[in-house]
Amino acid sequence: MALTELDKAIDAATAAITAPGGQLAIGKATIRGLELPVFENAPPSLREYLGFFLPAHADKEFLVYEGDRLTFADVQAQSVKIAAMLQHRYGIAKGDRVTIAMRNYPEWVTAFIGAIMIGAIVVPMNAWWKTDELAYGLKDSGSRLAIVDEERLRRVADIHDLKIPLVTVRTSHAVAAQLGAETLEDALAASPATPWYLPPIYPEDDATIMYTSGSTGAPKGAVATHRAVVGGALNYLVQGLAMLQLAQAQGTELPEQQVMLLNVPLFHITGSVPVMLVSVAIGRKLVIMHKWDAGDALRLIEKERATYFVGVPTMSLELMQHPDREKYDLSTLLDIAAGGAPRPAEHVGRIADAFPGKNPAIGYGLTETNGVGAGNIRDNYRLRPGSTGRPTKPLVEMMAADDNMEPVPVGEVGEICIRSSANVRGYWNKPEQTAAAFTANGWFKTGDLGVFDEDNYLTIVDRKKDIIIRGGENISAVEVEDAIYGHPAVAEASVFGLPDERLGEIVGAVVYLKPGEPVEADALVDFVRRDLAAFKVPARLWLHSEPLPKLGSGKIDKVTLRKHFRELHGSRAA
Repeated sequence: MALTELDKAIDAATAAITAPGGQLAIGKATIRGLELPVFENAPPSLREYLGFFLPAHADKEFLVYEGDRLTFADVQAQSVKIAAMLQHRYGIAKGDRVTIAMRNYPEWVTAFIGAIMIGAIVVPMNAWWKTDELAYGLKDSGSRLAIVDEERLRRVADIHDLKIPLVTVRTSHAVAAQLGAETLEDALAASPATPWYLPPIYPEDDATIMYTSGSTGAPKGAVATHRAVVGGALNYLVQGLAMLQLAQAQGTELPEQQVMLLNVPLFHITGSVPVMLVSVAIGRKLVIMHKWDAGDALRLIEKERATYFVGVPTMSLELMQHPDREKYDLSTLLDIAAGGAPRPAEHVGRIADAFPGKNPAIGYGLTETNGVGAGNIRDNYRLRPGSTGRPTKPLVEMMAADDNMEPVPVGEVGEICIRSSANVRGYWNKPEQTAAAFTANGWFKTGDLGVFDEDNYLTIVDRKKDIIIRGGENISAVEVEDAIYGHPAVAEASVFGLPDERLGEIVGAVVYLKPGEPVEADALVDFVRRDLAAFKVPARLWLHSEPLPKLGSGKIDKVTLRKHFRELHGSRAA
């Protein structure tokens, strides 16, 4: 299969947009000893990025949440007040970590921007984490303050030795006082309206720490610099501008403002970079859902005239299968994108058939790459539904590598590695894990196994790392195993992913109990449910009557177990 006319047109438009002399011209910079492609005229920090783009769209609506409708100017003004509050009332300075732990609310966005303004490092924390998980993240990051909603406040308040101030949103004064927090309204009222000092922020200063679960148990904080986050956002922007140029050349009538239904968490890299930060750049409206519901999503697409939908593949599947789909006017919708987890190839054609004239798309990126990686869109995706697309220009290099970090030939399977100036600089206070994942010459080893074809289209075939991806959430099998081993009756445990049409994967576990310990499988599941976020809890748990099979090294033979129990699971599903 050769490159399509769409491929060629995108390449030509991208080359023109990034040509020398333009606003998005590509140059080179030395980053941690390596010369890498960068945007020559990029804002030097996220503060300058936001300070340039927010006023450019001042009068347009930016955030819509139930009865709240905020313009870009409203968001900027509120963010300035939060910046002043953090600085004056709580003494937050450049380099201090500020955690945001809440559902998708307008305050998530304004807290992020406000903290960035004064040079703080933002730590977006998984809102589904329970008390012990939040305690780990707060202590590991060394956060000096947390901005939380009521549900997260109740969890954080149970952390035994936490001694940082808590600012809470959408929480009553009585509940805030009872749980030792200050409401955002009170904190803002007690603070000046503007910061007294904006410290200089340089491209290689740290901007964010985003926690990601890998194969080593406890989540790792991926530390992104300002240059990396800005570069990642601009790389997405180039792709959007290229598609805009093609649409204009074809005479496509475009809406006055792009409108996106925001149903992915802002604490995920997809929500923060390609959704939130790119929306700031292009003046796109974000319609925030309180929680995912396919029927509510259809209603909001019609009501708000949404043009773009992105979510984990589960979400587009549920839109497609919803019994009331035909009752709604979805004519404004142009693209139905997915990321965070693989989309079954057969779903691509089904989506195209279910939504005539709409374009399915898929993206592949990781927290460690600020979301950039590869993308497969529109007719190209329908032609290659099993592929996650080509590396996204202009910043991204990708290869499939062998164990010696040498590229494997076209058509052969290797570990997918990504290099770009948008990559994070490493893991927070974890030098050994950083060294294991990031090579001296700039490659990030994703742990995914894949193959490139002759047109540089990537297909992911398996994972090297011991992680499970359930509906876009990365789950460490080791972390779940550790929780199971916490039960005194457990002798051996192995955790792995089981295929699931709706979520991609679910958590499966097999357990061998100590002789003479009469524990039911349901009781073990209830035991781990106390300490793990709900998405990490095994959906299926088998009790094994004999010790689990071992390799020659003495380790549990997870490959054999996974194969056997996936087949068992599949036979039941069938």
